[in-house]
Amino acid sequence: MTTAVDLAVVGAGPAGLAAAVRAADLGLSVTLLDAGERPGGQFHRHPAPGLRAARPQALHHGWRRFAGRLRRLDAGRVTYLPRHHVWTVARAGAHWRLHAVVGPDETAAHVDARAVLLATGAYERQLPFPGWTLPGVAGAGGAQAMLKSGLVLPGRRIVVAGSGPLLLAVAGSLAAAGARVPAVVEAADYTAYARTTPTLLRNPAKLAEGARHGAVLLRHGTRLLTRHAVTAAHGTGRVAAVTVTRLDRDWRPLPGTGRRIPCDALAVGHGLLPQLDLVTSLGCATRRAPDGTPALAVDAGQATSVPGVWAAGESCGVGGADLALAEGELAADAIAHALHGIPRGARRTAALTRRRARLRAFADVMTAAHRPGPGWADPLEDTTEVCRCEEVTAARIRTAVTEYGALDARGVKLLTRAGMGWCQGRMCGPAVALLTGTPPAPDRRPLSCPVPLRHLVRLPEEDPATPPAPSADATAPAAGPADATAPAAGPADATATPTAPTEEPGT
Repeated sequence: MTTAVDLAVVGAGPAGLAAAVRAADLGLSVTLLDAGERPGGQFHRHPAPGLRAARPQALHHGWRRFAGRLRRLDAGRVTYLPRHHVWTVARAGAHWRLHAVVGPDETAAHVDARAVLLATGAYERQLPFPGWTLPGVAGAGGAQAMLKSGLVLPGRRIVVAGSGPLLLAVAGSLAAAGARVPAVVEAADYTAYARTTPTLLRNPAKLAEGARHGAVLLRHGTRLLTRHAVTAAHGTGRVAAVTVTRLDRDWRPLPGTGRRIPCDALAVGHGLLPQLDLVTSLGCATRRAPDGTPALAVDAGQATSVPGVWAAGESCGVGGADLALAEGELAADAIAHALHGIPRGARRTAALTRRRARLRAFADVMTAAHRPGPGWADPLEDTTEVCRCEEVTAARIRTAVTEYGALDARGVKLLTRAGMGWCQGRMCGPAVALLTGTPPAPDRRPLSCPVPLRHLVRLPEEDPATPPAPSADATAPAAGPADATAPAAGPADATATPTAPTEEPGT
């Protein structure tokens, strides 16, 4: 019988790494599983070793703190399992069993643990427009990932567009690496932040970071166009130009305001969405973030509604690396207390709790300010593909809603196959939901990545009779808003595939 560790952490980004090393410092036996080859997640993505980067830290925020946690990880108190993609978490008697596929050969592995911390991060939201499938059009986070991991640029003259603070970080990184960035095209209006002055004043580091990004763009001659959007990309074999149009407050293009900007690449993204594949299959309750997207509901100690399962980082609501670090450490302290009665220092807990509240308040302001407006879909031509995998056009989705009565993204999926392709709706799902006029629903998938059938048939029957005992003090969150859900396992057709790498906002 496999010996169960105290804590299994899924995800080695800022939240997972902070939680793992903190829990190990407190004396817990910890296993850290991550799909990547090296710790750091998307935020601290490393260049490939063969590139022999002399100064990888030049492309990162907070490298010194990350390096310190990396040294603690390398000290050997944490069992670190890279290239382990956890595809499901199930009860196994008194413990949790995490099933993973390992490496390119997809060998099977599992880890038993008394408690589980999910730090699965986020993925990038894409909203389609005419020409978005042209070669040379990349996700904003994907463009930054290319630079950080491959030390390559998606082009030489790159327009950065979409919405959210990630755009400023991406544009600055690309410009510093030698690309010409003629414009950052932001659909939202930064004046929305001014309506929350007290929250801004409580986060001076965020204001300073924004000023630094602005200074970099100014130094490289990059123009910031707020309340504008790329409404079309043009080219034959590759993108050669984009049309940028001014928007009204609802993100509707204003006629006669379009201008053409030559470029050989476009980095576009509309913020990040919590990655919830594993947590919703467990039945963890969710809440609505200020932009209407689902995020995990957790209590003061980062416990989910399922006893024995904690969460930290972007899965609890996108808020950046600093917030993820605070949540990871709070979760580690709570788990250590729940499993072994290790006291939580009152001052430390209070300080972390205040920091989390302050950063979460800023994250909520940020999320609300960059929420997609109802008019974003107006430029969509009927022939524009929304689901690229299944080649489902905007016209077919509109027909499913207006003529066939589809009420949500799932109804559209059943009628058009939108979301049934290789990415399992991660690319098109948010856009399809917005086209139906309904908020995005939590992912409900029994598997979080493709799994060979040989692994499924060899699974033993799990014994649900003895679930992990709930923590005495880390109670499940109280019932949240009316939309908080505890979904059951998803339909058989909804197996998931990891998305292209994305980057967390440097905010």
